[in-house]
Amino acid sequence: MINGMINVYKERGYTSHDVVARLRGILGQKKIGHTGTLDPDAEGVLPVCLGTATKLSDMITASRKTYQAVIRLGITTDTQDMSGNVLTEKEVTCSPNEFRQAAASFVGSYDQIPPMYSAIKVGGKKLYQLARAGKTIDRKPRHVSIFRIDVESVDLPLAVMTIHCSKGTYIRTLCHDIGERLGCGACMQALVRTQTGIFTLQDAVRLEEIERLAGADRKALLELIIPVERILGDLAPVYSGSRQTDVLLHNGARLEGRQLSCPGKEPEDGQLFRAYDSSHSFIAVYQYIEAQDSFRNYKMFYRQEELRSK
Repeated sequence: MINGMINVYKERGYTSHDVVARLRGILGQKKIGHTGTLDPDAEGVLPVCLGTATKLSDMITASRKTYQAVIRLGITTDTQDMSGNVLTEKEVTCSPNEFRQAAASFVGSYDQIPPMYSAIKVGGKKLYQLARAGKTIDRKPRHVSIFRIDVESVDLPLAVMTIHCSKGTYIRTLCHDIGERLGCGACMQALVRTQTGIFTLQDAVRLEEIERLAGADRKALLELIIPVERILGDLAPVYSGSRQTDVLLHNGARLEGRQLSCPGKEPEDGQLFRAYDSSHSFIAVYQYIEAQDSFRNYKMFYRQEELRSK
């Protein structure tokens, strides 16, 4: 089984689930999952977890995102993008500078109402399922953060923006909200996710290339896999100093602060660490609990049989 992550370039027309299904067939393993849904009409970076790296899914999903979006002013649709049914059409009378000001006004944190055509579950059903049945329900606003919006070009009624934002931000809804603020309405015409955490567009690989390598050059394929240890490179390391501590670490036991050495500054409460045994094999992510001066197992990445084979 392959363990690690691969940066897939999701093409238009594929769902994120389609990508996972294709990879299961290509790589011949079931334990695969993606780290954040991209709409079928969107394209770009889709980090995919393989094997033990599926335990990283929530940590990667929480990473900051960067998107390049084309916004179409003057039109609103039921899906908030150009694939939906047109609801309103209005003349676009704003100037390029007014558009820039409206876009900039969304930088910061705000409560965004997610679209009906989304995968959020309410009462056990996904919103898009309700929308396709002709139902519209009240949705709870979600607090999102827009860190920066760079307006790349304005050629009304179209404009191109690069958006740096938090997880959970719907770019379709941001486009819709900008249109509401300008009074003419708007929807998203195109979307490319260019970055999720450490995963960037220039390093993303299309499914076609992954499939080709799986059949012709397994070594080159494995070079595309990013090890869990590297993905967690921002976490400081801690080390076991004895075989006795190794046994506890390998079994995910809580460890006293003195049992793991932390090079550099003292650990802080709640801080996550990459934990290594005395042979410097990466074992798990551990979290420091200051009140008890101890480390607790946060996520285990290696099984006993894998350790014994080393």
